[in-house]
Amino acid sequence: MSNSIAYEKSKKFAVRIIRLYQHLSGSKSEYTLSKQLLRSGTSIDANIKEALNGQSTKDFLAKMNIALKEAGEVEYWLELLHETEYLSDAEYKSMNAECIELIKLLTSIVKTTKSKI
Repeated sequence: MSNSIAYEKSKKFAVRIIRLYQHLSGSKSEYTLSKQLLRSGTSIDANIKEALNGQSTKDFLAKMNIALKEAGEVEYWLELLHETEYLSDAEYKSMNAECIELIKLLTSIVKTTKSKI
């Protein structure tokens, strides 16, 4: 159940990341950091989708760990974009809160799965 919640939340987050990338590259002419954000932000969802179709528990765990690492990377890019004033306080707080929620959810899934192996 929490796996499908993770997928739903990560897909919504990926859409927000894409929209943020469009805003940053279009309105603010920022291409380098926002491209990294786009790559890692959409990778979370892709890896969760792969995990849900995994061939084994180990495969599932490996993909969920990758999704967790990518979420950590997103957190980093959001911090940099905020500290360089490409993101307002409100934009940063909103995106970062959602990112941290995903990190907590993925951490929980990884820990629970590890305990079953």
